[in-house]
Amino acid sequence: MKRAVSIVLPILAVFVGAYAQDQSAIDKALMAAPANLKKDATVVKWKAGTEYTYDTVREGTNDLVCYDESGLPGEGAFKVECTMKGNLPRVAQNLKFEAITDRKERQEALDKAEKDGTRVKPVFGSVWYHAMGNEASPRYHMTIAVPGATSASMGLPDNGKQGGVWIMNAGTSTAHLMTPGE
Repeated sequence: MKRAVSIVLPILAVFVGAYAQDQSAIDKALMAAPANLKKDATVVKWKAGTEYTYDTVREGTNDLVCYDESGLPGEGAFKVECTMKGNLPRVAQNLKFEAITDRKERQEALDKAEKDGTRVKPVFGSVWYHAMGNEASPRYHMTIAVPGATSASMGLPDNGKQGGVWIMNAGTSTAHLMTPGE
């Protein structure tokens, strides 16, 4: 009996520790999610390497997917994000571009993809929720993807000088609505 306990307890300790670590990673990724969507959101973890594929850590029942980008190439020490599942190909492509450390080279690669039509478009009207900066007191930010939208097509300004919602990167696949404040 003592032998069985001495074998089972260490295995149980490893399992409990792994579960706590997974739960902590899930909780961190969900920090950017709005309260009403959080409990049913999917959580993915981006794999190391240059392919930018992911593992599903927790399958959700709504269309929101959250992930941790903290410390990935081109990202800060703390950054988590949530968006629609349909935007995951765009996220993977964004991560590839962010891994280009030279700012000028990264912008040239983005411009080339935009021009030759290989830039993955986000889902029109999808929301991107961000939490970044300091994990203890993050800065929250939200944008709404409107790929291809212009001031003429949306009736909104292309800058924030008036203090209201505006279109950033108008006319591109990166066009999105910026909201004033955090």
